[in-house]
Amino acid sequence: MARRTKRSPLFLKDDQLQTLNKISRTRISPAQEIQRARILLSYYENPNISKVAKKVGVVRDTVYKCIDKALEMGVESALKDLYHRPKEPTITVEAKAWLVSIACSKPKDFGMAAELWTQKALADYARKYAVKAGHPSLKLAGKATVNRILKKQTLQPHKVKYYLEKRDPEFESKMKEVLLVYKEVYMQNDSQKPNSIKQLYTVCVDEKPGVQAIANVAPDLPPQPNQYSQIARDYEYKRHGTASILAGIDLHDGHVFARVERRHRSREFIGLLKEIDAYYPADAQIRVILDNHSSHISKETREYLATRPGRFVYIHTPTHGSWLNLAETLFGKMARTFLRHIRVSSWEELKERILLGVREINEHPVVHRWRKFELLEN
Repeated sequence: MARRTKRSPLFLKDDQLQTLNKISRTRISPAQEIQRARILLSYYENPNISKVAKKVGVVRDTVYKCIDKALEMGVESALKDLYHRPKEPTITVEAKAWLVSIACSKPKDFGMAAELWTQKALADYARKYAVKAGHPSLKLAGKATVNRILKKQTLQPHKVKYYLEKRDPEFESKMKEVLLVYKEVYMQNDSQKPNSIKQLYTVCVDEKPGVQAIANVAPDLPPQPNQYSQIARDYEYKRHGTASILAGIDLHDGHVFARVERRHRSREFIGLLKEIDAYYPADAQIRVILDNHSSHISKETREYLATRPGRFVYIHTPTHGSWLNLAETLFGKMARTFLRHIRVSSWEELKERILLGVREINEHPVVHRWRKFELLEN
C-alpha cells in the first residue's frame, strides 16, 4: 500500500535542471544515470507516476525508487547507486594471485590445445583445479568473477598485441645515419635557390609488392537518390594476379619514379635505377636510401653499379626499420588515393592506372620531409 501513497512535488533549482537536461541528452553517461535524469525531469513537469513510467519506458517501481531517493536524499543521490556490500568478499588474495599467475601463462603450458585463454576457459580451469591448488574460494568461479579479477590487474590474456624486436645490432647507428641525411637534405632545401643546379641528390627507394589486380564479375552500381547512398558493388570478384610497385621519391622536388612489374627481381630494380640515373645531371651524385632487399645488393645489381662508378651512394635503413624510409609515405598516399578500392579488367589495366596515378602526383609534386629530428638526440 505504501507505493500508492501520493508523493510530494519535486522542486528543482536552475542549476539542477541544467544538469539533468545535460545528462538526459548525453551519450557518454551511464545508461541508468540517463534514465534516472529523465525520470526526475518528467516527474518535475508532471508528478504522475503512471505517466512518468510510460514516458520514460520503465515500470512504476523504478519511478517510485528514483523519486523517493530524490525526495529523501537529493537529486544528486537519486542519480547514483548507493554503495552497498551485502557480504564480505570470499575470494582470498592468494586465490586471486593464483588465478592471475594462470592467466599470465598459456593454456598449452597446462596441457591444453588453445594458444590463448578466454574468460570461460579460465573460469572452467579454476573450478576444476582451484580446490586441489588450495584455493576453494574459486571453486564456483564464473566468467564474471574472472573478469573482475583480471580487470583489476589490467590483464587481457585473450588478446594479442604485436611488437617488433630489434634484430639489427647496428639499429641505432644506421637510424642516425639515415636521419642525418634527412637533416642535411632539409637544410639543403631551405638554403638552395630555386632552379639551381645541385651536385648531390637524395632519393628514397622502396617496393610495394602484392598489389592485387581484382576485377568485378558484375558492374558497380552508381549512387542513386533514395536507393544507394554509396557505390554498390557485388561481393564476388576475379583475380588477375598481383603487381609490385618499385618507386623512388626525390626529397628535393617531390618527383616520383615508379615502375610496375609482375616480379621484383634484380633486373626490375636495375630498371628503376636506370630511370633515376637518366633523370639527373650526368655529373651529379645520387644518394639512395633503401633497405637490404636481396635485389638491391645482388650480383647483377652490383655489376650495373660498377658501370656507373661514383654515381650512386647507398644509405641502408636498419633491419625492420622500414618506417625510416620516406618512400613509405608515398605508398601510403597511393593507398589512400588511386589504389583505394581499385577494380580493373586486367593486369595491364592495373599497371596503366598506377602509372597514371604517379603522373598525376608528379603534376603537383609534394616534397616529403622528416621532421622528428629529436630521435638524433636520444
